[in-house]
Amino acid sequence: MKKIFLIINLFVLATILSCASDELDVNLDGITAPTNVSTLTTVTQDNTGKVTFLPKGEGVTQFKVNFGDGSPESDYVQAGVTLVHTYKEGVYKSKIIAMSINGKTTEVEHEVVVSFRAPENLEVIITNDQSVSKKVTVKATADFALFYDVYFGEAGKPDPVSANNGESVSYTYQQPGVYTIRVVSKSAAVETTEYTEDFEAILILNPTSSAPIPPNRKAGDVISIYGSKYTNVTGTNYFPNWDQGNQGSSWAEFDLNGDKMLNYIKLSYQGIALADNVTIDVSGMDFIHMDVWTADLQKIETSLISKTNGEKPVVRDLTANQWTSIDIPISAFTSQGLGVADIFQLKFVGTPWAAGSVYIDNIYFYKEAATIPAAPTPTKAATDVLSLFSNAYTNVGIATWRTSWSDAALEETAIAGNAVKKYSNLNFVGIEPNSPIDASGMTHFHVDVYSTDFTEFRIKLVDFGANGVYEVGGDNVEHEIKVTAPAQGTWVSLDIPLSDFTGLTTRAHIAQMIYSGNPSGSHTVYIDNVYFHK
Repeated sequence: MKKIFLIINLFVLATILSCASDELDVNLDGITAPTNVSTLTTVTQDNTGKVTFLPKGEGVTQFKVNFGDGSPESDYVQAGVTLVHTYKEGVYKSKIIAMSINGKTTEVEHEVVVSFRAPENLEVIITNDQSVSKKVTVKATADFALFYDVYFGEAGKPDPVSANNGESVSYTYQQPGVYTIRVVSKSAAVETTEYTEDFEAILILNPTSSAPIPPNRKAGDVISIYGSKYTNVTGTNYFPNWDQGNQGSSWAEFDLNGDKMLNYIKLSYQGIALADNVTIDVSGMDFIHMDVWTADLQKIETSLISKTNGEKPVVRDLTANQWTSIDIPISAFTSQGLGVADIFQLKFVGTPWAAGSVYIDNIYFYKEAATIPAAPTPTKAATDVLSLFSNAYTNVGIATWRTSWSDAALEETAIAGNAVKKYSNLNFVGIEPNSPIDASGMTHFHVDVYSTDFTEFRIKLVDFGANGVYEVGGDNVEHEIKVTAPAQGTWVSLDIPLSDFTGLTTRAHIAQMIYSGNPSGSHTVYIDNVYFHK
C-alpha cells in the first residue's frame, strides 16, 4: 500500500511540475520528513467505544494509525481523511505514522482514553490572548475524558470547536464583548460533563512591544520624517489643520515605556506637513519606510504630495495586532507620473474609513547601499518596442510576475530609484500577461539580468495558440534558451533573436514566460527591462 501511494504522489508531482518546465530537476531527497504531526481523537457517546482519528501535520501526503490495542495497523489514507476504530474500555498508546511525498515518515504517540464513565473533575481555564485582540483560549481537563467541545457563543457560529482532553483551543471573535462559553467534556459514556462561563473578549487597542529598530545607515542614505533612529526633518507638523477633526479623526503621541510613536485615532485621512517653504528631494531614494500597528484597520493608503505636480497613492495591507513593516518603492509613485523632487507633505488614509486607529513609527526615505548599479538604460525607439517591464517604456498588462506553481520568491524592489524584480531561491518562475501577446512583428527578445551567484540562466517562451489555452497535444508551442556561465556581479544584457527560439513556430499568442536558474535553486537574480523589439 505504501508503494502504491508513493507512486501516485510522485506521478501527481511530476504532472504538476511538468507544466512549469520540461527541463526541471526535482530533488525529492531534499524534502524533509513531516513535522507538527498530531491527531484529534473523538469518541461517540453511546458506550460503544467507537473512536475517530483526524490526523494532521505539515508536509504530509498520507497517514496510517497503529491503534495500540494489538489490532492490525490501518491502511494509508490521504491527508484530511478520518480513521475509525472501536476499542474496549481502557487506556491505549496509539501511534500516528505520517509520510511525505518522498516516503520519509514521522511517528507520534497519542494516548487514547476509552471510558464508559462520564468525565469527572472537569477544570476549565479561559484566557484572553495578551497580544491578539478578541482572541480567547480555552483549556479543559477532566478525568476519564477523551476530548471536549467548546461553544464560543458568537451569533451565527453554532458549531463547536473540538480539542483533545488537556489541550488548548483558541477562537477569535468578530467583536469584543461578553460571550457565554460552554464546554462539553466527553468520554465514551452516554453522559457528558459541562461547564459554562460568561467571559469578556477584550480589544487590545495599542501595541505592547516597540516597532523593529531600523538598521544603521549612512546619513546621506536617509531622509527621516519621524522616529528616534535617524535625524528627522525639523519643523514637521504631524497633525496639520486639514479638517481631520470634522471627519472624526484625532491624534496623539503614544509613549510605550519611553518609545514614542504617532497614534492616529479613527483614521479617515491624515496629513504630515513639512515646515513652511521646506521640500525634500527623494528622487535619489529607493523606498519610503514606515512601521504600522493596528487592531482594527485592514489597509493604509500612503500618498506623497509634490508642491508642483499633485499627489499619488499606494495602498498596503495591514496585519492586525502586530507591527507591519512597509517599504514602498519610490518608483511606485513615479510610475504614476508623480515628480518627487519637491515633496512637502504626506497623507495617510485608513480602510475602513474613520473606523480604526493606527500607530506609526519610523517614517523615513532611504536608498540601498550602492552595491548594485542601475540596469542599462534602453535605447530602442518606443515605436519599435513591445515592453513587459521597464521604466523606459509603456508596459503591457501583466497578470502575475510569479505564478502559483513557481519555485522562487519575488520581491518588488528598486535599485537607484529604478524598479526591478528580485527573484530569490530561483529554481523556476512563471510570468503571465493579462492576455496573450502578439510578438509576430518583433525580431528580438531583451532582458537585463544581474546576479552574483548564478551559473546558468534559461528563458522559455510559450505560445498557447489561437485558442489561448495550454493543452497537451494542442496547438501550443514553446522553446527554451539556455545561457551558460553568464557574467556575475554585473548586468548582463540578453538580446536574443526570436529566430533562435526554433520551437516557437508562432509568436502571435505568447501567454507565458518562464525564467529558470541553477538546478539547486539557491541563487538570487534581479530582472529589469523585459521587452520585445524590432
